[in-house]
Amino acid sequence: MAKIIIIGAGGVGRVVTQKCAQLSSVFSEIILASRTLKKCDDIAINVKAKYEKVKISTAQVDADDENQLVNLFEKNHPFLVINVALPYQDLTIMEACLKTDVHYLDTANYEPLEEAKYGYHWQWDYEERFKKAGLMAVLGCGFDPGVTSIFTAYAAKHYFDELHYLDIVDCNGGDHGNAFATNFNPEINIREVTQKGKFYEKGSWKETEPHEISRMINYPNIGPKKSYLINHEELESLVKNFPTLRRARFWMTFTDEYLTYLRVIQNIGMAGIEPIDFQGNKIIPLQFLNVLLPDSGSLAENYEGETSIGCRISGLKNGCHRTYYVYNNCDHRAAYLETGAHGVSYTTGIPAALGAKMMITGKWKGTGVFNVETFDPDPFLEDLGKNGLIWHEIMDQNLEMD
Repeated sequence: MAKIIIIGAGGVGRVVTQKCAQLSSVFSEIILASRTLKKCDDIAINVKAKYEKVKISTAQVDADDENQLVNLFEKNHPFLVINVALPYQDLTIMEACLKTDVHYLDTANYEPLEEAKYGYHWQWDYEERFKKAGLMAVLGCGFDPGVTSIFTAYAAKHYFDELHYLDIVDCNGGDHGNAFATNFNPEINIREVTQKGKFYEKGSWKETEPHEISRMINYPNIGPKKSYLINHEELESLVKNFPTLRRARFWMTFTDEYLTYLRVIQNIGMAGIEPIDFQGNKIIPLQFLNVLLPDSGSLAENYEGETSIGCRISGLKNGCHRTYYVYNNCDHRAAYLETGAHGVSYTTGIPAALGAKMMITGKWKGTGVFNVETFDPDPFLEDLGKNGLIWHEIMDQNLEMD
């Protein structure tokens, strides 16, 4: 058993907290911390009402302030920090972990505040420092990145001698009833989907204009949806850790209406991340837009439909070509009824809680900085299905990807 600190009290933080509370034989005490204490308190009250025996408390912390983080960690002496705050804050939290002898796990890689560009190299640079400190840092343990990478490792372990082609396919087939909203923090979501597309092929990275490449993809229980090739972080580590890959791509669905709103936001300058003068004050347009758009957590109550996320893989086994499709579908309504969060938060939060469990129980162990596909996928995936995210496999069928 171990004490943990969860940083971040949005929809994902809500799910992580609840799932950790359910696993009381692993997590002896939970401290939920965020810049907004009321959000933490609301989640803690809800969790305590469901699980009376759980030991949970809250704290206020600015995750941009390393000193505040160090003070919080020194006061509470957690075994592990689960970081579900903003990607800009990853390095600050990692620094605080190193100074206080605390293990680290996050769900999304670092992204500089001043530049809409992400990559693992900033966090990979911490490898020697974490190793020297005898600490473990686990990166990208959400669904994508996270489960998609573990699915890939599972395929490599059980079904393939060589992975050749990987397509990660992500569909949100749900409807929240709003004209325009984002499932995560709008500032992060909009930066992500307006970047140039990027994929790996024949030993090199290729860039595309945003939403330049699209195709119709059939998703189980949802049907055909227009899906766009985008840049997504797990591809960077997967091609490194599975060097037989000849091509790796990531596809995500967007409706025409969503993309129209997105183009308008960009065209009027509201997606900008450079400060501008407004009535004598410096403001960042995208941060201002974040205030105007619906809070992502507020979408959950009226969300209907399903998400479908998985990996379509082809390669060789015993010299023969084969294909493999592994995926999870998550119902937004069911996720809300269980946790008060929508399916996108649900599918991100459960893997984070289970990754922390793997670290505490020693199923995942080591010192240094790790991406999740480097661990044994079996115990994690066994737990995943038992904790609300059932996954399905389709062997040697047409993947519809070329």
